[in-house]
Amino acid sequence: MTHEFDLRLGALKTAYAEGRLNPRQLILALREKAAALNPEFNLFIHLLSVEELEPYLAALDGKAADSLPLFGVPFALKDNIDLAGIPTTAACPAFAYTAERSATLVEQLIALGAVPIGKTNLDQFATGLNGTRSPYGECRNSVHPDYPSGGSSAGSSLAVALGVASFSLGTDTAGSGRVPAALNNLVGLKATKGLVSTAGVVPACRTLDVVSFFTASAREASQLLALTAALDPRDAYSRANPLWNDGSAFGKPRPFRFGVPTQLEFLGCTESPALFAEAVASLKALGGTPVPLDFAPFLEAARLLYEGPWVAERYSVAGELMENDPEAVLPVIRAVLAKAPGTTAVEAFRAQYRLQELKAICDKAFEGLDCVLTPSIPRPVTLAELHAEPVARNSDLGYYTNFMNLLDYAAVAVPSAFMANGLPWGVTLFGRAFTDQYLLGIADALQGERNLPLVGGWALDAVASATPSRNDRARVVVCGAHLDGLPLNWQLRKRGGRLLQTTHSSPDYQLHALAGGPPFRPGMVRVAEGGVAIEVEVWELSSAELGSFLTGIPAPLGLGKVQLADGSWETGFICEPYGLQGATDITSFGGWRAYMKSR
Repeated sequence: MTHEFDLRLGALKTAYAEGRLNPRQLILALREKAAALNPEFNLFIHLLSVEELEPYLAALDGKAADSLPLFGVPFALKDNIDLAGIPTTAACPAFAYTAERSATLVEQLIALGAVPIGKTNLDQFATGLNGTRSPYGECRNSVHPDYPSGGSSAGSSLAVALGVASFSLGTDTAGSGRVPAALNNLVGLKATKGLVSTAGVVPACRTLDVVSFFTASAREASQLLALTAALDPRDAYSRANPLWNDGSAFGKPRPFRFGVPTQLEFLGCTESPALFAEAVASLKALGGTPVPLDFAPFLEAARLLYEGPWVAERYSVAGELMENDPEAVLPVIRAVLAKAPGTTAVEAFRAQYRLQELKAICDKAFEGLDCVLTPSIPRPVTLAELHAEPVARNSDLGYYTNFMNLLDYAAVAVPSAFMANGLPWGVTLFGRAFTDQYLLGIADALQGERNLPLVGGWALDAVASATPSRNDRARVVVCGAHLDGLPLNWQLRKRGGRLLQTTHSSPDYQLHALAGGPPFRPGMVRVAEGGVAIEVEVWELSSAELGSFLTGIPAPLGLGKVQLADGSWETGFICEPYGLQGATDITSFGGWRAYMKSR
């Protein structure tokens, strides 16, 4: 399906700057298009009228296209997210209310110049992963009429896939921002819990909810996250974003290690195993090393979400309405929540204890890995299958998604292939909390490697990220007593350090044995002439531990930038010039180990 307008953020910015388009012309045209599509796809619960759009358009009148980062960018929002003056229904008319204030995230986006075009359809109370559980109509897939859109953020995914919004907001408690992305050729970012504000969002599970972004590309998701990740006083679950996860962390992946589940499940699908193998091969081509990962503890954590007491957390939102007016809640939602009133506090605490045990096991399994790759769904299910077995087939869709927020991981769903019937198919990359931009960097590289058409038929921009991506791990170049097996190496290992490679510096350094000791230490200095390549090791340790490591380094040594043999610059040991007084030039040995052996 080719879209009339290229709604990608970069393309839209260029069109506005060149005067080929203006926000009023675009938004009103998109509103007409959305109104025409709605009877077939049921993607909007409330499409803003021309009068309701006017204040947002008027606010942009007379402003330059480059005056706001999201100038004139149309977006849609799931109808469990507040937009001031517009009803919020959570797909339950009896629950509806009109918010006086927009959700914090919506306020942020409008202040950045974005224009809301409507409130999108969803599985009622965001309980479901398929998009059929709504009194406002089923949402079918954007590509294939026999399949669902995926949910619960059904309409939000369709708004982008059908070309009426540049991006959209969903929510993701158990996969609602990733399953619809996989089924509609979209990137679905489920950021770290608390990174994006949930103030003004109807809770599904308040302790687990995340607002998600649907975009055509990982690069756009990175831009949106960089603009909106901020601590919010309105949200008690808000968390500050570490600077290692700001927008500059998005970039080209360096060699990385990714986990691949040993317990892969495709529920009988004959195509998905080969498609997943292709995605693994693409990551290997990008410098990734696959590592087998025991997935059993992740799957056990996933079962806790609906088989454990977290169902009671969902009931805390819809339960009173269910008790007073049972018919106001769809039968399938009532069935899901029915066991919640019988859940005891004892059961809740026991489940929390088990979850904490599983969290420790899963985090341990993550050691030495940069991310994990899974299919986004085991297999697509048809609308007919959902009608026949609504609970079982819905559960199938969440096989690889339900554990993510319980275990506090970041995740991004990324398109990877198309099935033989044309249905989009995708994979998910997940990692430790606050590695969102790093994951998006790998997702961007994967999109480039797979080279699939984006929604709307557009090609991915050829401009690749030149800067290396960054995660919650810092690299440190060592050249002396911190080398593996030497007296000060424990300072790295005690901080969880991991040896990445043994290599050499660029041929621009001299090495000196400093006076004093033990421990005996070298000083490495960069020189304009007479330098050689010095043997070094590159270690990796938690960014949170780098500060304590730095403060423990005695004068005249410190951390600065060291150039490696491949031309890259990394943080490493350097020596103040005054420290060379009384030192012995040992450059001819080419490294500290060779010098120590000579003694």
